[in-house]
Amino acid sequence: MVTPGEDSGPLANPFDADPAFPLHRGGKIEVRPTVRVRDRGGLSLAYTPGVARVCSAIAEDPALAYDFTWKANTVLVVTDGTAVLGLGDIGPEAALPVMEGKALLFKEFGGVDAVPICLDTKDTEEIIDTVVRLAPAYGGVNLEDISAPRCFEIEQRLDALLDIPVFHDDQHGTAVVVLAALLNAAKVTGRTLGDLRAVVSGAGAAGVAVTDILLEAGIGDIAVADSKGIIGPDRSDLTEVKAALAARTNRADLTGSLEDALAGADVFIGVSAGTVGDAAVATMAPQSLIFALANPDPEIHPEVAHRTAAVVATGRSDFPNQINNVLAFPGIFRGALDVRARTITPGMKLAAAQAIADVVGDELAPDFVVPSVFDRRVSAEVPRAVAAAAIADGVARLT
Repeated sequence: MVTPGEDSGPLANPFDADPAFPLHRGGKIEVRPTVRVRDRGGLSLAYTPGVARVCSAIAEDPALAYDFTWKANTVLVVTDGTAVLGLGDIGPEAALPVMEGKALLFKEFGGVDAVPICLDTKDTEEIIDTVVRLAPAYGGVNLEDISAPRCFEIEQRLDALLDIPVFHDDQHGTAVVVLAALLNAAKVTGRTLGDLRAVVSGAGAAGVAVTDILLEAGIGDIAVADSKGIIGPDRSDLTEVKAALAARTNRADLTGSLEDALAGADVFIGVSAGTVGDAAVATMAPQSLIFALANPDPEIHPEVAHRTAAVVATGRSDFPNQINNVLAFPGIFRGALDVRARTITPGMKLAAAQAIADVVGDELAPDFVVPSVFDRRVSAEVPRAVAAAAIADGVARLT
């Protein structure tokens, strides 16, 4: 303790005790030139008058922007700060560290340049209008941490308005990695997706996208539950998004609570903040597959899940089988940009999931159904598969 008049020395920075703060000081990304200007000749080419010739060429043929600007390798990362991590609506300034982190991961794992933009509006029309006006400078748009249900409309309308890929990672990044892990988890237990009945806890952005991709991939049956129970035609309180979900899921016509749906289920996928009791977990089918992805507290603790489950996955890095979006979004955009795709199709997402699953290969085991984010084979195989799918689906400008 320092008494009055005593020299206390420099004031300690309260943030220095937490290693996250020094790492973030000054931000995590920067802009660097790809060419150097060392003399008048270089200046006259990089800027006026030389640059005018490039501008004129692009004015005559806008597609040349892909060849003579950063457009071909740059993604716009957009948020309104309304659904940041598990922190919720914390605003655009507080969202910026996450968006910087996203840009860092794009570069580190996909070689893609990314620019974070945090918008000071929650209005759907203003967000769409702003992104459309910014889009000419970019080869793709990654939507991030925008709350549901607005995120569905924003993505759908931007995808229709723009001729570059638009991808809401909270939806589709999660869905792609879940599918990859589930393909391998089924294989570990000698089954296919078509043999499985799944239950999804959570009907937000991730829950809807996970359900959609599993349906695309041929899951046997799938039911979705929100905080009020199983989503089905018996519910009169459904939003438009949930009503559409009810129409394409739950062929078994289950009703009641999440716990009711789990009885006899093969798969649990948790993408909500809720918890599931031990007794309900125990009613699942033998050789069950439990993906409890809530962070930091999984809906079902791995120790409980392992009592009955053959394969357990979480969203955490301190347990095996981490479902991490980093396995998906850098490679998906890398592949889309490489062939100058106009959009990201369901086929491209399915191809990404299969590529991630295939990287595991002969190492497949109950505690290893999805590769490490640091496995560089992922950054090679996912773009290749996505690019091939874009060409096959007819959305690629380059072949």
